[in-house]
Amino acid sequence: MESKNSVYRTEDFSGMEQRFRTQLINSMPGIKALNLVGTRSAEGEENLAVFNSIFHVGANPPYLGMVIRPDSVDRHTWQNIQATGSYTLNSVGEGIYRQAHQASARYERGISEFEAVGLDTQYRDGVTAPFVAESAIKIGLELQGFHRVECNGTLIVIGKVVYVEIEDALITNDGSVDLVKAKSVGSIGVDGYVGVNWLSRLSYAKPDRETVTLSAK
Repeated sequence: MESKNSVYRTEDFSGMEQRFRTQLINSMPGIKALNLVGTRSAEGEENLAVFNSIFHVGANPPYLGMVIRPDSVDRHTWQNIQATGSYTLNSVGEGIYRQAHQASARYERGISEFEAVGLDTQYRDGVTAPFVAESAIKIGLELQGFHRVECNGTLIVIGKVVYVEIEDALITNDGSVDLVKAKSVGSIGVDGYVGVNWLSRLSYAKPDRETVTLSAK
């Protein structure tokens, strides 16, 4: 039997039930990497939030980007980044994804999400913001700039990588980080979580060369 397809056009979205629309639009792009963002206010209050919008900007110098929802309401993560210029990215593994999900709750300012969800803070020299001790991959960043998206007020924040800490067993000979071995978790929509598995690694793509399998996983 032929499958049926749902078709939506621009005018359909405004009439959708809010929760349905949010899940639909958020999950359509596919599985996204999950990170916990650690920050600290100018007064020393620790904050932890879960993000699935981290992306690569450049390798030399090393820059990473992050999308933050409009700051028309209190965004403690963004306020802390503006105040100190420092923030951390911390990988989410299978052992802590439930705590990461709970960190998305809207806790009042002054309440540490680290304590609320049961994760430990860790500090490193040269990085003001706290890391998640339980994370296998820890990245410290300094704010370089941000861009406001005019159509909806969303912020694109750019940070320079100033500190990296990764378990030795997760780094391959060519520098790749083995997220499968790290048991990293990805997200689908706003409340779905999946593990990751290797299919293979392929050779660098060139127009005049056939792609070959470097290693089957």
